[in-house]
Amino acid sequence: MGFWQNRNVFVTGASGLLGSWMVEELLKEGASVTCLLRDWVPGSKLISSGTASRANIVHGQLEDYDLLVRVINEYEIDSVFHLAAQTIVGTATRSAISTFDSNIRGTWNLLEACRICPTLIERIVFASSDKAYGAHDNLPYTEDMALQGRFPYDVSKSCADLIAQSYFHSYGMPITITRCVNLFGGGDLSFNRLVPGTIASALRNERPVIRSNGKFVRDYFYVLNVVEGYMKLAEKMPDDSINGQAFNFGYGEPLTVVELVDEILTIMDKRSLEPIVLNEASNEIVNQYLDCSKAQKLLGWRPRFDRQDGLKHTINWYRDYFDIHEEAEKAEAVS
Repeated sequence: MGFWQNRNVFVTGASGLLGSWMVEELLKEGASVTCLLRDWVPGSKLISSGTASRANIVHGQLEDYDLLVRVINEYEIDSVFHLAAQTIVGTATRSAISTFDSNIRGTWNLLEACRICPTLIERIVFASSDKAYGAHDNLPYTEDMALQGRFPYDVSKSCADLIAQSYFHSYGMPITITRCVNLFGGGDLSFNRLVPGTIASALRNERPVIRSNGKFVRDYFYVLNVVEGYMKLAEKMPDDSINGQAFNFGYGEPLTVVELVDEILTIMDKRSLEPIVLNEASNEIVNQYLDCSKAQKLLGWRPRFDRQDGLKHTINWYRDYFDIHEEAEKAEAVS
């Protein structure tokens, strides 16, 4: 029997990019998965793939503390992947309060619900973000650097990260923290984000749009690498060498926005589509990438897919996604 066989796992943010792949993998490994869904999005990978039909679905939100207590108790949860967050920088800038409610209050609600069920909970993996570090002059970021977010989204992740640390140090709860670079992969329906937006434009033979000046430096990481890394981390818990620790996840291969767009267009044989550079981005860190040697050393983890492979898988996913939707629209028009 594998590690996850018959374990009761609670996944927040299950319909998001990372969550949908995480739920699918946990189900493959034999876990009983309970998902918290705030919104029912038919086009999401979790629902359209049929994965949701094989999991327990609880409708609600992180701001509802009583609901979280009920879920953990009634489904006898032993493992938690807290992936839910409001992750769109522009949304956070327009609506800081809802972002703080979801990302900060939602985190302490979940951790408090876990705290009062100590006989059940064996491991909690909290997905923080590289944005929790804020801006630093020295790169790459290491796990011992200060958390000093300044903009609404970054602040929400800094605060939630510190709250998770507080629950470990104050109550000895089995918590680990992950700080991951920008994710990409099939299933991300937020087309205002760089990778899905660029792929969608290229598939329509339209010029992709870059919100920033194109010079921002980031590391972009394929989602299945994250799923495998987070599960590897959870499997080593609870362990004194792991509990309470933060781990960076990424390739450690920074590149500019323009370079990534060019890489996508090259793979798709769409180099003739010159990007439109708006230079309108605000409230974003300019340069950011991580040192991920700690995860590699302590967890024995390495990313299985390189960026090129990840982008190819992602492009194929979106090509199939738009083909299916196009066929559905044609069928509806005929009927």
